This record gives sequence, structure tokens and C-alpha cells, in this order.
Amino acid sequence: MAGLAKNLVTAGLAKLGLVTLGGMLGAGKTTLVKEILRALGYQGLVKSPTFTLAEPYQFGQYSIMHLDLYRLEDPQEIEFLGYREWFSGNKLVLIEWPEKAPGFLPDPDLNVMIQIQKNKRQILLESGTATGKLLLEQLTT
Repeated sequence: MAGLAKNLVTAGLAKLGLVTLGGMLGAGKTTLVKEILRALGYQGLVKSPTFTLAEPYQFGQYSIMHLDLYRLEDPQEIEFLGYREWFSGNKLVLIEWPEKAPGFLPDPDLNVMIQIQKNKRQILLESGTATGKLLLEQLTT
């Protein structure tokens, strides 16, 4: 995960607006977020937002919001969390379990799907915007 995080950061991940992370419980979504924050230079404690739903990180030139929507029971609950503010300003938003809020989230710049097959992780990256496509092109050059 650390290698992927460093490659994503080098390719320009911090310039994106929304990155969604999918995969079953225990696949490594939060671990990847922790590695991304470390690759960006964050030195503090990185907490899972499973119970708080949102963890903001402000350091250096970065403003990052890490969200975990797993506990949402109704997609409309996202309205009460102030989700519109997540996408205002120059922020990188990392969302685990985006499928819990269908119709509320914009198209992600990058979707990261983590699958576990035969005790190995397989990572699938998919761009949802032109900016995400540029990032994926940077990864492959």
C-alpha cells in the first residue's frame, strides 16, 4: 500500500477533488488513506473515521477530508453531515464506502477498488473525470 500511495502522490493525487475507495471490510481502504497522508508528509495520528464519519486533516498546503460512510443507514443522512462543504474550496476528499450515498456524490476523479484474491490485494484504478484520467496517465508513463 505504501508503494501505491507514493506513486499516486507523485502522479498528482493532491490535485484531485474526490477519490472514492471501495472494497470489502478489511480490504485496506483506511490503510491506503493512512499511507497517502504519510506520502504527503503528514506526521500526526491518522484515525479511522468509522465512528466519527469524517476526519479532517490540515497540514502544510493540504486540506484533506477522510470520510467513511459505512455506518450510513439512509443516503439522505449525508445531507445532515454537511457534505456540500466537503467539496468547497481546494480540498482532497477521500471517501470510503461511497456506494452508501448514491446520487449525492459527484463523479470521483479517481475510484480505487481494493479486492482480495487468494490472500493478495488487487487494486483497480478507474478515472471518473478528465483530471483523474490525467493522473492515471501519469502513473503509466
